[in-house]
This record gives sequence, C-alpha cells and structure tokens, in this order.
Amino acid sequence: MTAIALGIIGAGIMGGRMLRAAIEHAADSVRIAGIWDPSPDALARIAAELPAIAQFPSPAALIAASDAVYIASPPASHLALTGMALAAGRAAFCEKPLASDVAAAAAFVAAHQGARAAVNFPMASSFAAERIRAWLAEGAIGTPVSLDIDVAFATWPRGWQMAAASWLDGRAEGGFTREVVSHFLFLSHRLFGPLAVLQASASFDAPTQSERRIAARLTAGTMPITLTGAIGTTPKDDHNTWTLTGSTGAIRLRDWAYAERLIDGQWQPDADAMPQDQTRPLVLKRQLAGLAALTRGQPHPLATLAEAFAVQRAVETILSAA
Repeated sequence: MTAIALGIIGAGIMGGRMLRAAIEHAADSVRIAGIWDPSPDALARIAAELPAIAQFPSPAALIAASDAVYIASPPASHLALTGMALAAGRAAFCEKPLASDVAAAAAFVAAHQGARAAVNFPMASSFAAERIRAWLAEGAIGTPVSLDIDVAFATWPRGWQMAAASWLDGRAEGGFTREVVSHFLFLSHRLFGPLAVLQASASFDAPTQSERRIAARLTAGTMPITLTGAIGTTPKDDHNTWTLTGSTGAIRLRDWAYAERLIDGQWQPDADAMPQDQTRPLVLKRQLAGLAALTRGQPHPLATLAEAFAVQRAVETILSAA
C-alpha cells in the first residue's frame, strides 16, 4: 500500500526521533509531509540536519498537507492540536500524556469516541513487552500474583532532556510520573485491566517544581501494584523495573528493553534482548506501521484515547496526593 503522508508538529527530542525513525526505518509505512514548530531555532536545527524536510508556516498548513499528524509538543497543547487534526479529517497520533488537565481530557475523549486518534505509548509495540505477554500466555510464572514498579533517576530531567527543563521540570506539565511512570501504567492497564489508585503520596521540593518522590498502591483489574519512584537514588540517567511475581516464578521488564525471567535466583534476559538505544527506532517503526493502519481505518496496536486517559487519570491522582 502507498505510504501515508505524515506531518510532525514539534521539532524537539521526540519529534526528531520520530522523524528519523520514519526516514530511516519506516518508508514502507509513512513518508514525511513536513514539520512545524513555533521555535525558529528548532526548525533551523532540523534544516541543518535534514534540509530536504519541508517546513510549514503553521500547524493548519501542515495538517492540510498530511494524512496523519504526530503531535510532539508539550502536554498543554496536545488536546488543541489533536482536535485541530481530527476536525480537518486527519488521523492524529499524540505524544503522551494525553493532557495534564483531567476534566478537559475527559470531555475530549467523550467527544471523540471512534476517532482516528491514538497516543504514543511505545509499550504497545515493544519487543520486550511482547516477550512478557508471550511468557504469560505460556504460563511461565503460573498465576500472576503481584506487580512492582520502580523508577529511579540520577537527576530530573534526565541528562539528554535538559534543554526542555523549563516545562519537563515544571509542576504543571512535567515530572517523571507523567513522562516515565505512565508507560508502565499503560502496560499494566493493557495486560490486566482498569487502573485504580488506592493510596498515594507525592513529594515536591518547590511549589513550581515537578515531583522528587512518589509512592502508591494501585490495582490494574484485580492485580495489586506497588509503585515507587525517586530522583537521586541511582547514578544512572534512568533505571526502571516492572516486576511481575506469580505462583511459580517471576518475570520483569528492566530498563525499557530487557525482558527477564528469574531462574535459579538469577535474572536471565531474553536471548533476543537489545539495549534501548538499539531497539527504540525499531519499536518506533512498529508504532508508525500502526499509525498507517489507524489512518487507513484498519486494526492497530496503538494506545487508544480511552487507554491514554485511564493512565492520565491515575497519574494525576498520584501527583495530587502531595
């Protein structure tokens, strides 16, 4: 089938990653219609690196030239830009979180049921998450009993995100719960069912700064979840584990990309596991294939608006428990 025309709104880290994944890995699914960003400096950087990519003067002009639009702007703009794309009859692929305003997101999701819209949770296409699902289907750990999620960071934002610290470390839109924990809550929701926050706490060191620590007890369906997260507890930019314990064993997802089984007291990675920097573009290729399917009205694995809202609601409940 003919590749869909993809417009990208936002020339920051995620917009650049998706742009390169589309060009280098997903030409059979998408072709780049162009890019727009309100920052001349961001567009100048893209022009220097990829001069063949068309740049548009406004979001509306880019949307008009596209079949689908990837929205990689800060969260406060997500609903407006997604709504603009849908109103123009285009498919929309929004970066997570769907929003930070729960009431606005609830109204948006209710008004756009059945729309050609999805949210970029790469766990929907992750090779490691696929292996976790296969192990569960095989009964590798017997009956799943409990789930533990732990995230840790040397600093926030992470080293490679510091250019976006103005909003990524702000209380209104940023923080690691929205940026990182949300991915693992999405996976939990998709595997086990609706999320409910039973108890939570969030610690902030300054009124306008994002959270420094969180702790929560949740359920996904009937699965009990213990969640912890903190800054300054690891020398790594980013360290995370999603650990599922069953009646006869345990499996986990570590550092985004490693599916592991507990064997004789030792965590053993899946034989096909690759580091995150190698697997990321291949996962984005899968996400872009899903976007092409969504645009054509075909089945796809991408996170729905309803799934993204369920995650957002849980995240904002945790962050409000200061």
